[in-house]
Amino acid sequence: MTPEVAEKLARLPEWAAWLPTVNAALNGLAGVLLAVGLYFQRTGRIEAHKRAMLSALGVSAVFLACYLLYHAVLTGSTGLRGRPFEGEGVWRWIYFAILITHVVLAAVVPVGAFVAIWRALKGRFDKHVAVTRWLWPVWMYVSVTGVVIYGMLYHWPAG
Repeated sequence: MTPEVAEKLARLPEWAAWLPTVNAALNGLAGVLLAVGLYFQRTGRIEAHKRAMLSALGVSAVFLACYLLYHAVLTGSTGLRGRPFEGEGVWRWIYFAILITHVVLAAVVPVGAFVAIWRALKGRFDKHVAVTRWLWPVWMYVSVTGVVIYGMLYHWPAG
């Protein structure tokens, strides 16, 4: 990390410096809830499936609020729009490939999740399934890659 970036990041309030770790934990928890929700659905435990998936939605909503708060505080206190990735060579390409697909797909998840949940709550299970067949893997990818991005930014290779 360049001394200039390190100096700017030092201006970030201590409480806000924890938000990336909180966000990674929330992404991981959302992924676990998605997997549990799928298990419940596949084993016919529909009420448990409903609770798990609504919990995944709630955790994802808390994640989004924390993510937006972190970036508002980061920009306001440091002028940075994000933490720069320090990896080089092929790792830089891998990181940006993951990041770009993560961001694009993350924009789809909230809309798809609300459509899927609305249809399920209205008893339109055929339409619910039509959405969730593509939404579940996308949402899981976004949850898992959120944790991977955190790891690459803060812990590896140079974090």
